[in-house]
Amino acid sequence: MGVTGMTGVTDVTGMTGVTDVRGPMISSLLVANRGEIACRVFRTCHELGIRTVAVYSDADANALHARVADTAVRLPGTSPADTYLRGELIVQAAVAAGADAVHPGYGFLSENADFARAVLDAGLVWVGPSPEAIEAMASKTRAKELMAAAGVPLLAPLDPDAVTGKDLPVLVKASAGGGGRGMRVVRELADLASALRAASAEAESAFGDGTVFVEPYVEHARHVEVQIVADGHGTVWALGTRDCSLQRRHQKVIEEAPAPGLGAEAEQRLLSAATAAARTIAYTGAGTVEFLVSKDGDSVDRVHFLEMNTRLQVEHPVTEAVFGTDLVALQLRVAEGGTLDGDPPAPSGHAIEARLYAEDPSQDWAPQTGTLHRLSVPGVRLDTGYGDGDTIGVHYDAMLAKAVAHAPTRAEAIRRLAGALERATVHGPVTNRDLLVRSLRHEEFTAARMNTAFYEHHLADLTKAAPDPYAPLAAALADAHGRSRFGGGWRNLPSQPQSRRYLVAGEEHEVHYRHTRQGPAADGVHGVHVVQTGPDLVVLEIAGVRRKFAVSRYGDRVHVNDTTLTALPRFPAPEPDHAPGSLLAPMPGTVVRLAEGLSAGTPVRTGEPLIWLEAMKMEHKITAPTTGTLSALHVTPGQQVEPGTLLAVVTPT
Repeated sequence: MGVTGMTGVTDVTGMTGVTDVRGPMISSLLVANRGEIACRVFRTCHELGIRTVAVYSDADANALHARVADTAVRLPGTSPADTYLRGELIVQAAVAAGADAVHPGYGFLSENADFARAVLDAGLVWVGPSPEAIEAMASKTRAKELMAAAGVPLLAPLDPDAVTGKDLPVLVKASAGGGGRGMRVVRELADLASALRAASAEAESAFGDGTVFVEPYVEHARHVEVQIVADGHGTVWALGTRDCSLQRRHQKVIEEAPAPGLGAEAEQRLLSAATAAARTIAYTGAGTVEFLVSKDGDSVDRVHFLEMNTRLQVEHPVTEAVFGTDLVALQLRVAEGGTLDGDPPAPSGHAIEARLYAEDPSQDWAPQTGTLHRLSVPGVRLDTGYGDGDTIGVHYDAMLAKAVAHAPTRAEAIRRLAGALERATVHGPVTNRDLLVRSLRHEEFTAARMNTAFYEHHLADLTKAAPDPYAPLAAALADAHGRSRFGGGWRNLPSQPQSRRYLVAGEEHEVHYRHTRQGPAADGVHGVHVVQTGPDLVVLEIAGVRRKFAVSRYGDRVHVNDTTLTALPRFPAPEPDHAPGSLLAPMPGTVVRLAEGLSAGTPVRTGEPLIWLEAMKMEHKITAPTTGTLSALHVTPGQQVEPGTLLAVVTPT
């Protein structure tokens, strides 16, 4: 099997590179995780003939990873703290299900040394590095000390109490975990204290550890990392570089391998530093060493060690594609005591991965929930934890899938991935699909001039609404076709124009059509000839060019090609009457905290953060819409809210 298709991964049955397996063979594996990464690991296990065990929370009772596993064990509860972060429950589940090994995936407990020890103490095989290696890298401050001693270049941490204006900007960062959680950029000294509190609270929620530290923030740097794999017999592979510079909220969006535009000397420094990092802590298994790469005044690449992730990375498929290997299979065979060949496989071509999120980039990346009716990205590898009809909930990360394209050159990989995403079928909540397509085709990306500030500079242009102007007409004609079939829409006498209203990108559109002997026809639209209508396909000839419009409807939501519309009722129901200055919840989530001292009567300023909501493992600020007085506060920390819930009211001055 190649690396294309819905479940495409590199063929592991004939994989070379690992020989002389000395330990017990794994026969049954529990993945201590959920969603896409659990499904990814299960695929390799099924190809290797290993039985699979899933764990699932109550919110994930019908999730894809629980459905595709051979066996599944319930973890009572919904929040991560009650389920996927309960190491003792997961070990009990492994023993009860008869598993003889545990794979941690990424996130949750994947970099928790105590969990690794608990797995080993239960007599199970741990598919990962030793607890001691995890511990050495788990504290990012301790990791920097070790790397400094090994001669690896890095950014030295700063004492939060000693930071001055000359040190700005700085980055507040969670000592445990990753994925952009527990991170804040501070550009004003007055904001440091609040950033420390916010980052600590977010880190505590995501990782169970609220420890944070401060380091210099390198503006306009590239995020470059090295994939390493090491066995227990002294061999370390450095499987090339990856560029992960396109990020939102310090969380990666588009990744590629190899990192483009690096000089041979800089690349060798990265590979050598990553290998030294692995050897320093006697690392085994798959891991990633992350760096910032910046240019100084003479345009020389400067390499700064960031951290080492002692687990598989989300973006591992691009390395698999370029090196023609299966990193999960390598993890399993190293855990069984296998020996890596002396030299890693040779790289070939270029691979790019885009993360498809259920979120609205134009609304401060607000996460979205609801039913994912249809997901298909033909022609490329798609790793996902969702099936058609699955529900996107509020409890976990908003990532739906990862689309990966591999080609002989970078330009071909970009074209292939952008084209596949443009043709993708994604029916359900709002996603970042259009942003991904535009990002891949942006001149800074195609020329490999991007850095970690890419979205800070270009988000407004990348999120401009560009709906198809003919989508409302196609939706109306498809709807009219269904009505005429069952309601006898055509009559011998000329029919009166019918109308339909749709909301598209926040604007209302009204279209008109008639029922004719040949079927529904556009009314009052010049230069458009209706060639064919059906409930799910409309063909229009526009200025002499025929275009096809695929139409799908789910309740009042209509998808026409890649444009999403909301069908409006003929007689709209009255909307709830909210007082001016009302703050409404933009998404479902949990109120995690309020601004210090916030209560009725508190004076507030426009844009001042008042309430923080946590949704899909990220915090979102609710700010004052105007300067005035908080006249009412309707929520308290810990309270669950739905979209449209009245949170507070600000009376303008």
